[in-house]
Order: sequence, then structure tokens, then C-alpha cells
Amino acid sequence: MIGRLSGTLIESQPPHLLLDVAGVGYEIEAPLSTFYSLASVGSAVVLHTHLHVREDAHVLYGFATLAERSLFRTLIKVSGVGAKMALAILSGMSVEAFHQCVLANDATTLTKLPGIGRKTAERLLIEMRDKVDASIAGSAVGLPGGAAPPPQSPVNDAVAALISLGYKPQEASRLISRVEGEADSSQELIRLALKATLKT
Repeated sequence: MIGRLSGTLIESQPPHLLLDVAGVGYEIEAPLSTFYSLASVGSAVVLHTHLHVREDAHVLYGFATLAERSLFRTLIKVSGVGAKMALAILSGMSVEAFHQCVLANDATTLTKLPGIGRKTAERLLIEMRDKVDASIAGSAVGLPGGAAPPPQSPVNDAVAALISLGYKPQEASRLISRVEGEADSSQELIRLALKATLKT
């Protein structure tokens, strides 16, 4: 199991990134919360990782904090929640916010995340209630920070990232257009769009 990688960030295109570790390039998928905390391309990066083995592929997931990885590992054990949905949850809210939803039995907020209907939200609340404390034991909750924009159009990249998380193209475009003039980087546009979505 690959549990941690330290290297140079070569590419950053949510939800994918490429990390050069001693000359070997690792393709990694990460939640947007991790991208918020990444430095610019070419900088040194440390990621806590999880190797997800499927019949057709081995996928490496990376996280900025142990708390994010811990919650991801807990989520994928819940019936009906796969790695893609777990990434969407971590991309749409912080670890702390998710824990608050569980403690408050707040299914409504969870249903605002892409791919999560009422039944899935309620199942998450039931199955995660006893696991919340364990998922953060010994881990610090990471808060999103700034991140450098990728070289392409920030608006297009932000829309593409939301689509990859499960939003329909028209919905992704609408969400980003609402905050288009409020930020210059795709990561910040995504953060503002998701924040606005959770408030509605």
C-alpha cells in the first residue's frame, strides 16, 4: 500500500494531478479540498495517499490531510458510496462540515452535493453516525487555502472540474457563471460556486 508521497507537482488539473517522485510520475486523483491547499506547479508537495484496487484498474487518491484520507476511507465502506462519490463529498465540504452534518442529522445539506439523493444522504447519516469520531481520531482537520490557477482558462477548468464531480454541464456552467467575476483562479471559482450551492 502506498500511504504517502513526497515530490514535485508537475500537473494540476482537478480532479487529476501528476506528482514526480524521484523521477517517477504518479497520476493521482484528489478532492477539490486538496487542490485548494496545493502550491503552484513546480513546488514540493506531500500527499497522504490511498491505493484503490479495482478489477480493471489501480487508482491512487491523494489528500492534503490525514483527516481527509481518513474520511475518504470511511466513506467508501458505506454501502452505495464509491470512490467517486466520496471525492464529491470531500470536494463539496470540509471534513469538519461533513461531521457537523452527521451530528446534526442534516440530510438536506448533503443532498446539495452532486450524486447524493435523499435516500443516500439518509443512509450516510445512519451509517456514519458511529464512525465520525473514529474517522477523525488522531487527525487534524485541514482548512482550504489558496492555490495557483492551471495554465488554461480558469472558467473552463472550473466548469470541467464540476462536471467531473457529477454536475450536469448546464448546471456546472450556471454555477460558475454566478461567481465568474469574483475570482481569477479555477480553484477559487469552484470553491465559491460550491459554497453558494450549499447556502441555497
